[in-house]
Amino acid sequence: MTRKFTDKRILFATHNAGKLEELKELFAPHGVSVVGAAEMNLAEPEETENTFVGNARIKAHAAAQSTGIPALADDSGIEVEALDGAPGVYTADWAETPNGRDFLMAMTKTHDLLEEKNAPHPRRARFCATMVLAWPDGHDEVFAGTVNGTLVWPLRGKLGHGYDPMFQPDGHDKTFAEMTFDEKNAISHRSDVFAKLIKGCFD
Repeated sequence: MTRKFTDKRILFATHNAGKLEELKELFAPHGVSVVGAAEMNLAEPEETENTFVGNARIKAHAAAQSTGIPALADDSGIEVEALDGAPGVYTADWAETPNGRDFLMAMTKTHDLLEEKNAPHPRRARFCATMVLAWPDGHDEVFAGTVNGTLVWPLRGKLGHGYDPMFQPDGHDKTFAEMTFDEKNAISHRSDVFAKLIKGCFD
């Protein structure tokens, strides 16, 4: 049995404002208020694992321990089939610059690597998201979600964040960055994992 969530407030262990807004919207119908890591002045722990679940665990437990509030953390990324699953866990690292994250640079790098390999079309990829909900007593629950699609070039759309302008989910003719918030939320890897979290710990 998964442990049920009984608090009214949850800490989302992220400094990403876009992700925080997505989660606030998703949690609104469940009467749970969401607070972000920046509001709690939490430092970002070092992500030393080579799996999504390992890194999400580090973030969730660090946040729950330091605040005494149940904490949710996600680790997500894009796995490109022709690049043997890269960037995967290192998706954000591919975007790192001395002045913050530059996902245009990361997407260009991904495209250039595919071109160098002469990777055939359609270029398959999937977004993965893992969520870990950790309580201050050390207990946690783990959920994973995915969405499959193809990579497009040139980039399309101005909405969303990260690799969204490059990713066209299966069964749709728009990239994530061309979709409204509600359209993306209905099918994304994050909504998939969130539905599993709600079913497991909230319903």
